[in-house]
Amino acid sequence: MRKHLFEGLTRLPLTERPPKASQTAIDELARGLDGAARKRLGRSLSIRAVDAGSCNGCELEMHALNNAFYDVERFGIRFVASPRHADVLLVTGPVTKNMREALKWTYDATPNPKWVVALGDCGRNGGCFAGSYAVVGGVSEVLPVDLHIPGCPPSPIEILKGLLALLERVNAKTAAPRG
Repeated sequence: MRKHLFEGLTRLPLTERPPKASQTAIDELARGLDGAARKRLGRSLSIRAVDAGSCNGCELEMHALNNAFYDVERFGIRFVASPRHADVLLVTGPVTKNMREALKWTYDATPNPKWVVALGDCGRNGGCFAGSYAVVGGVSEVLPVDLHIPGCPPSPIEILKGLLALLERVNAKTAAPRG
């Protein structure tokens, strides 16, 4: 035991290197996202995260948006606890048979205007879980999807870019969203 204690005191910590994105790039991306949200909605963007049966890889990257490095709350982008307060449903994982109805109820509880984003490869088409007896398929099998963000899992920067692309496309269309 003493040997392990001394090794732990002399060995460098095993941690990952910080992401390579520059802080100015993150600030610019988040400001663009906030500006697009305010232009379309007149306020900041509210996101409801829904886990439809994922492995939690996408959730880890999505929750990294709230950590001290990305800190998207300073730009007015926030995650909300209720679909009744959300503008965007950010759905992760393949939709399992047990979550199909809950996902539909969540969609129905979200007020208009609302958009659905399928996050990750599993949300797009079921990913490595496609064909399983417990999986219905990707999010588009259950809900109308406005944007797919690919990756297994997508990085926080890719998630921000995807949300910005969604808002820019909606602003360009100036058509009413689904609902």
